Amino acid sequence: LVHRLDRETSGILLIAKRRMALKLLQEQFRERETDKVYLALVSGNWPTNQRVIDKALHKYLLPGGERRVKIVPNDHPDGMRSVTLVKVKAAIPASAQALATAFSLLEVTIKTGRTHQIRVHLAGEGHPIAGDDKYGDFDWNRQLQKPGANPGLKRMFLHSSSTKIRHPLMQDKLVLEAPLPPELSKFIQKLETSAPSRHTTIYLRCTADDLRGA
Repeated sequence: LVHRLDRETSGILLIAKRRMALKLLQEQFRERETDKVYLALVSGNWPTNQRVIDKALHKYLLPGGERRVKIVPNDHPDGMRSVTLVKVKAAIPASAQALATAFSLLEVTIKTGRTHQIRVHLAGEGHPIAGDDKYGDFDWNRQLQKPGANPGLKRMFLHSSSTKIRHPLMQDKLVLEAPLPPELSKFIQKLETSAPSRHTTIYLRCTADDLRGA
């Protein structure tokens, strides 16, 4: 494995067939010469002016031994600087069919590859990822997972959609892309179908004389 994805995350995963390729590709990741872009669906309306999250992260263990990550002050002795870039790809207004919750589909680029970085950063801004069972809104997730929920979501909506690298030998620039899997694509379609129209109808009161003058 050149890098890792969380178990619940779909999309692009790089695997090297030879040790030399592994070494060269991992060096690109360490030197931040790659671009990894994810699609994440979060609750609420993400502010369009919030484009950079630069907050340190710290790994710790729960009493049972499960690994978790939290945001800490940037000068924390055990904190690791973590930078996430966020761009709003689509804003989906609230509707009765979608638990009266607005959604934001985000295009997220990570400049550092920390454990659970995207999940913790987005949740820390008050916009957890739909279906995230570690850092998300658990009541909201249960509503999305209920039998017969329309739309329903059975997994976390986080997808590695594109990765830019240099070929380890030829040095050509490569852009790898993976479309949304069917279950996430269908979920988005249902949300957009159930969302109220963004068009506004304006009614003008006119007299007969007004119409003749026009």
